Amino acid sequence: MAIVKKGSAKWSGGLKDGKGHISTESGALADHPYGFAIRFEGVKGSNPEELIAAAHASCFTMALSKMLEEAGHPAQSLETTAAVTLDQKDGGFAVTKSALTLTAKVDGLDQAAFDKIANDAKAGCPISKLLNAEITLDATLS
Repeated sequence: MAIVKKGSAKWSGGLKDGKGHISTESGALADHPYGFAIRFEGVKGSNPEELIAAAHASCFTMALSKMLEEAGHPAQSLETTAAVTLDQKDGGFAVTKSALTLTAKVDGLDQAAFDKIANDAKAGCPISKLLNAEITLDATLS
């Protein structure tokens, strides 16, 4: 069974002076602003890289939750941040890295078992599979 989710973007104007709006099918984002200054100059709004970061962090965290539960150790809490890097590459730009940082509270697992499950979740998460970039994981079990 294939699941299809949609997002959309609108744009008017040139690259630097133009303005855009992004929306998601669920309504979580509805005509949210994005643009050159937001993406490259730190102006408030959103950009594709932070959306990818949020998608990657949430996907990985859900995958890890599933795998921990299947191993008989449901998580008390999982907090993940993804830092997506946009680099100049080959005359353009490319997302080259997504660094996942995880803090987890899980009973009954030692660090080695936790690390294996976390790395399996990192590799198996559908967004990890989508990204053609280096993906790192710094996982802390507390």
